[in-house]
Amino acid sequence: LSQEKNGNIGATLKSSNFNMITVTVLTKNSQETLEDTLSSVRGFPEVLVYDTGSTDTTLDIAKQFPNVKINQSEFIGFGPTRNKAAKLATHDWILALDSDEVLSSKLSQEILNTSLDPNFVYQIDRHNFFNGKWIKSCGGWYPDPVIRLYHRKKTQFTDSMVHEKISSQEMQIHPLSYPLLHTPYRNIHDFLKKMQVYSDLFASQKKDSKPVSLVQAIFHGSFAFFKSYFLKKGLKQGVEGFIISAYNGHTTFYKYLKLREVQKSQD
Repeated sequence: LSQEKNGNIGATLKSSNFNMITVTVLTKNSQETLEDTLSSVRGFPEVLVYDTGSTDTTLDIAKQFPNVKINQSEFIGFGPTRNKAAKLATHDWILALDSDEVLSSKLSQEILNTSLDPNFVYQIDRHNFFNGKWIKSCGGWYPDPVIRLYHRKKTQFTDSMVHEKISSQEMQIHPLSYPLLHTPYRNIHDFLKKMQVYSDLFASQKKDSKPVSLVQAIFHGSFAFFKSYFLKKGLKQGVEGFIISAYNGHTTFYKYLKLREVQKSQD
């Protein structure tokens, strides 16, 4: 992973698509990971950092990169926020990244050397890391193909508050060959912080759905752990696999508990 990051920092990118792509990056208190992300896309002519309330050095880091433009606004859910960022881009081709994702050097070259077709969306194989280890099992961690490169006049992200995706029903999907490198959690604090955020967004998004009981919350949480650790073979990843699977179970349990709480408050 570190070799890929270092390779990107020294990369010079040339392509017929060079002036056509805007990279969008959502940020909020992303000082620990943002420099690696922006270094990996510094060969692109425009990187739009869309910040939703950072109080750390995130914006200071972004200002160090000459190809970065900064916009600041409120967070309105991942899907809607990504779409707002895309509307501010100079170019119609959008490469949407998170602030803890790094383009491998080969992926950068591949994107910039591909003849892009507006009727296609482009799928990337995302490699997820924890404790410096590529996690090759566990629910939601592997395989993890994501569509991130698209033409904004042809499609956009869904309006989902969390787990947003590009609307690709009417589009053809073209898989790219090289990976996107992702480090979503650097320590246990990150797990707990994201558990809080994702469970809140889930409860807000699903509040008008069928009422949820405590028994359902327990069932969903228990099954999420079982699925991740046993069915998705998280046990093959050792300590990391157990931690990730336990996180999947706890997050699922608490998001249904929060949904239950929100529904009861509405009643």
